[in-house]
Amino acid sequence: MDAESLAEKAIREAIERGEFDNLPGAGKPLKLSNSGDPEWWLKNLVEREGDVPLGGAVSLRREADSFPESLADMPHEQAVRAVLEDFNARVTDDWRRPQVGKGIPVVARKVDVDAMVERWKAMKRR
Repeated sequence: MDAESLAEKAIREAIERGEFDNLPGAGKPLKLSNSGDPEWWLKNLVEREGDVPLGGAVSLRREADSFPESLADMPHEQAVRAVLEDFNARVTDDWRRPQVGKGIPVVARKVDVDAMVERWKAMKRR
C-alpha cells in the first residue's frame, strides 16, 4: 500500500473538487524561460505585451515597409519628399548610434526617394 504524502493528497482532493478544471493555459505547452536563448525574456515580453514600441532600426524598417501606402494622404510631391528625406535622416542617425551587445546588429536602409516618389505617383493614379 502506497503512502500518500500530504501534498499529493491535497492535490488529489483539489482535482476531485474540480479546482484545476478550465484553468487559463490548460492544454497548452509550458513556456520555459531558460531555453538557452539569451534574449528569452525579451521575446516573452513581446509575446505577452503584444505590440511593444520598438526603437531604432526595427521601427525604421517597419516604417520603410509601409511606404508608399502610408504616404497616400500626402497632398503633393514635395510633402512626400519631405517625409522620405526625414526618414533617411533618421536612418543616418541610427547608423551613428553605437551598437551594444554581441548579436548581429539590425540595420535599416535608406529609401530611394526618387523611386519611392514614382511609386507614390503610380499609386495616386489608380
